[in-house]
Amino acid sequence: MAVTSDDAPATLRAYYQILTGGIDTYEDGRALAPLLADDLEFEGPIAGRVTGSAPFLQGVKGFIANVGRIDLVHEVHGPDGSAVLYDAHLPKGVVRLAEFFTYADGRIRGLRVQYDPAAYLAGGGA
Repeated sequence: MAVTSDDAPATLRAYYQILTGGIDTYEDGRALAPLLADDLEFEGPIAGRVTGSAPFLQGVKGFIANVGRIDLVHEVHGPDGSAVLYDAHLPKGVVRLAEFFTYADGRIRGLRVQYDPAAYLAGGGA
């Protein structure tokens, strides 16, 4: 089941397919790594600011291991970026997340995620 619409860039559609594919198919990010710029700039409430795709690939494993389903609320796409609002179904509850992407050369160059970290942890996020 697709998370985003067909209007989303192919890179973003593939990103969400991997996020919802389960930890057993994650394989340490082999499929996700080509979608990310090597110097990815990530920012989130728990991780803070992180530079580089390698730390992101390690950190996102906890999310992938715990998310059961993602329900799209809204998405907006432009030539250089996207914004996606969704509900993540975690083992102990549902948490709303907003992700803001920038792209360069067909890869995700920047990613800022916003959510309530207390609700995320209470919901079973890691």
